Amino acid sequence: MAAGEIRGKAEGTAPAPLSVLDLVTVGAGRTATDALRTSVDIARLAESRGFHRYWVAEHHSMPGVASSSPAVILAHLAAHTDRIRLGSGGVMLPNHAPLVIAEQFGTLEAMAPGRVDLGLGRAPGTDGATAAALRRTDRLNEGADDFPQQLAELTRFLDDDFPDGHPYARIHAVPGPVQATSPGGVQSPHRPPLWLLGSSGFSARLAGVLGLPFAFAHHFSAQNTVPALDLYRESFQPSAVLDAPYALIGVSALATDDEKEARRQVMAAALNMVRLRTGRPGLVPTPEEAEAYEFSPLEREFVDSWNTNVIHGTADEVRAGLDDLQKRTGADELMITANAHSGDIRLRSYELVADAYGLPREQS
Repeated sequence: MAAGEIRGKAEGTAPAPLSVLDLVTVGAGRTATDALRTSVDIARLAESRGFHRYWVAEHHSMPGVASSSPAVILAHLAAHTDRIRLGSGGVMLPNHAPLVIAEQFGTLEAMAPGRVDLGLGRAPGTDGATAAALRRTDRLNEGADDFPQQLAELTRFLDDDFPDGHPYARIHAVPGPVQATSPGGVQSPHRPPLWLLGSSGFSARLAGVLGLPFAFAHHFSAQNTVPALDLYRESFQPSAVLDAPYALIGVSALATDDEKEARRQVMAAALNMVRLRTGRPGLVPTPEEAEAYEFSPLEREFVDSWNTNVIHGTADEVRAGLDDLQKRTGADELMITANAHSGDIRLRSYELVADAYGLPREQS
């Protein structure tokens, strides 16, 4: 695995490589099928305009988020794209057996050689009861506390290098390196690069110590962004993967042709978050529903705080916001998530951002 599979290249006038984080959101009046078709459209647009990578998040038991199975969605996107990097942002490691993840992403690597990323998180991506159902246990803290050990086990499966005498030494993740050692075997030179994801300091420090690339969830933990990136850089130790730190940040940003429309869409997304945070998850409401909703003082305070970290407006306003954020954080890559009720609005947002930075257009 080479650093070239990790580091992106800034296109046009962008201050850093631009990428996409897709939550596969489902709006009121729409279906999961509609949302997944939008994902294909956005992935194709991102590829044609020079976005570096396209990641899918893992969430569970949320009607408005149809990304419970990242590996399945990534296989679908691999069949509709040719060059853009595809990955998880992320797979929640404590929810799954490491061998299963190694098998899934080995399969994805075989489908799309040299363009698959494996981003890992230690949060459940859902509430505690759902996490217990996923893991078939109520010992939820154990999964998070054991994250470094689970990560080490997953890495061993991906590299097929358990030492002799280990209980798993005769177990192999297939597709994977074992195929190269079988009679007549030929194995791909690629292995999905591992990324650690986080919204606090734990994964930042671990990524630094292990010399891995790091992705920080600025879009929902903005107050921790700079401290976490500083900790990552201070903790970084060169590895076979990277000789210097490489950090991307997830950014909530929505560009529209009209500033008023951006505000309407952002308020609908904020109402969706209010409902999620108060135990009432649902489909992403329409802007009209958000306009008619009577926010309580406490809800209004939450919305104002939440929207402070959502870069939105016209293309020029979003470009200025992204430029400022990259300058303040020193992020090596900006991964944009555009949250809106309408898939067409989300697609248009990425097109406007690409135009604002003069990203290249694919030649037909």
